[in-house]
Amino acid sequence: MESAANHATDRVPARLRQLRYDVATRPFLVLLELTRACELACRHCRAEAIPQGEPGDLTTAEVEQLLSDLASLGPPRPIVVLTGGDPLQRDDLARIVEEGARAGLAMAVAPAGTPRANRARFAELRRAGARTVSLSLDAGDAGVHDAFRGVAHSFEWTVAAFHAAKAAGLRVQVNTTVSGDTVQELPALARLMAELGADLWSVFFLVPTGRGRLLQPLSATETEDVLAFLHDVAAVVPLKTTEAPAFRRVVLTREEGRRAPATGPLYDALHHRLADTWPAGAHALSRATRSTPSRRRAPLVVGDGRGVVFISHRGDVQPSGFLPLVVGNVRVTPLPDLYASSTVLRALRDPGRLTGRCGGCEYRSACGGSRAQAFAHDGDPFGEDPTCAYTPGSPYPLAGA
Repeated sequence: MESAANHATDRVPARLRQLRYDVATRPFLVLLELTRACELACRHCRAEAIPQGEPGDLTTAEVEQLLSDLASLGPPRPIVVLTGGDPLQRDDLARIVEEGARAGLAMAVAPAGTPRANRARFAELRRAGARTVSLSLDAGDAGVHDAFRGVAHSFEWTVAAFHAAKAAGLRVQVNTTVSGDTVQELPALARLMAELGADLWSVFFLVPTGRGRLLQPLSATETEDVLAFLHDVAAVVPLKTTEAPAFRRVVLTREEGRRAPATGPLYDALHHRLADTWPAGAHALSRATRSTPSRRRAPLVVGDGRGVVFISHRGDVQPSGFLPLVVGNVRVTPLPDLYASSTVLRALRDPGRLTGRCGGCEYRSACGGSRAQAFAHDGDPFGEDPTCAYTPGSPYPLAGA
């Protein structure tokens, strides 16, 4: 008889959001690094940003050709996030946004939290056709955030940028990097997200790459506690995770009416801090958790190379910015061709290629583990995700059983 675990391996439950097209043929999200130039000195910076731009950055014409190639895919066209470094250091940023929007692409910008991120620049980007900006906050106040970002006043500038972007009519996503240095800030950040009215809170789990190699990532058990806490918070704050696809497993086990696995001291500590820093939010969360979970944002089943692709400032194509496996260059081969034909990207889209616990997990099609975390751990992008604490086949009994 086929086991329930084996059956689950071959399905992605309806509760998880599915794309309306096959990610084997086109990307859903394209992250385009326009420059490494940035005035911040963030401790975790994947790009290892530098103060000024470099010779060899993609030119305006090359970026426009890339956007044209993506538009040629036809609808539904990818979302393009212009990132860096700080894309606001590119003088042609508004022109690039305008070209992408004219071609039918959903254009977003991820600026650094500096005085460059002001109302005039955001109004210019909105007129050019940008829909969304993403800003980074790693703590609920300036002390921890500014230390993490390496520049005084970054917190103040980022909050001002949030209000400026909203005033310009843009949707605002807030990104937070979680490491051993910042994890205790999550309750205060949850309150801040609610108070600011963030359209989406994207919680990035530290991948030890770039400058982040010097930081302490969470252990697997700590990650599990944080994911359980975020699932609770998602009842009152719209959020998603990055490089922690096990959040999809956490959502599934709870949304299917099953008991959560045992949580540890970090989960309890985060809830205590939430009650101390945001009593009203803790009460609303408790009330929402006891009722239907329908307000929670169902995670989208995409990942590194599996609907997501990254292009460096020099045109190198990677599965993500956190997974430094170069599969080609857009100066040589159009991105749609590279995405569809690369043997590495095609393999990353095949759950059957996974090994270790990820390969034997009944949630491998819904989750698949972080390929960037696996690669950072032992150099194998198909290995098990070291930040996941789940043992395949572990019982998640129905609540009340």
